[in-house]
Amino acid sequence: MRMRMNLGFSMFVMSLTITSVVDWTSGSTKIKERSCGLTVAAVVICGLADGLVAGSLIGSAGKLPRQYMQAVFAGTASSGIIISILRIITKASLPQTPKGLQISAHLYFMAATIFLLCCIVLSNLQYKLPVMQHYQQMLPQENTLCSGTKFWAVAGQIKGPAFGIFIIYVVTLSIFPGFIAEDLESKVMKDWYPILLITVYNFADLLGKSLTAFHVLQSITKAIWASTARLLFYPLFIVCLHGPKWLKTEVPMMVLTFLLGFTNGYFTSVLMILTPKSVPFSESELSAIVMTVFLGFGLVGGSVLGWFWIL
Repeated sequence: MRMRMNLGFSMFVMSLTITSVVDWTSGSTKIKERSCGLTVAAVVICGLADGLVAGSLIGSAGKLPRQYMQAVFAGTASSGIIISILRIITKASLPQTPKGLQISAHLYFMAATIFLLCCIVLSNLQYKLPVMQHYQQMLPQENTLCSGTKFWAVAGQIKGPAFGIFIIYVVTLSIFPGFIAEDLESKVMKDWYPILLITVYNFADLLGKSLTAFHVLQSITKAIWASTARLLFYPLFIVCLHGPKWLKTEVPMMVLTFLLGFTNGYFTSVLMILTPKSVPFSESELSAIVMTVFLGFGLVGGSVLGWFWIL
């Protein structure tokens, strides 16, 4: 896992570097011709890195007490808050010109690279923590390679939670950020409106994931049903977009966006905390990885649906 984490974080840094270099050297005709391909390659590298890091980190947290999994997902939600704050600062302080937007983008990449370098250091130091050493000794000393058969056997044991995490992210990604950024307008807030809505979502997501530090729904079945009930957000958002004028105003949309973020954060955290504890300890890491894979399926499915919705 240590090798996967270091490789993943290094690939993240590489993908950010490629994109920045392409932008800085975009004056060259040859680079301009190749910039699209290089950018797509950077995105692919970034996706591979995300899979390596997320699978390894969440899998490792699956072996540990529940507060560690909660901390991992609270961390993912915190990143959204940091980016929202950075976007508000850059929009307020920089001109909305091509040059201003370029500087803004460079600030994001610089901030991300600094965080990633810190992550590389801290992820290597974590193995010296007593709790990590204790749980590492509890694992059976055997070949850690996982066959496809074992993966799907564990997936069969946790098919309910896997479906729950899948449907959570299908619903969320088909609405956020595409629908919020592209389909909504405000005469009062103008181009600040989508930025503030995205900030509301990220704050609510963090709140939901932080709530599990104090209270975790103890029934996986109830969590799965609650996750499936989030399909109701589709008609609610459609009504807000095409219904009475008072529903198209800022307050109802902010309330609905807050609920979308809060339920996403809370039920994601609940399912990811409870599922590794519902299988034998030797399979807890693999069950967390299975959940991460289905979370990824949900991200892809939701993104595709969101693209059709915008069209």
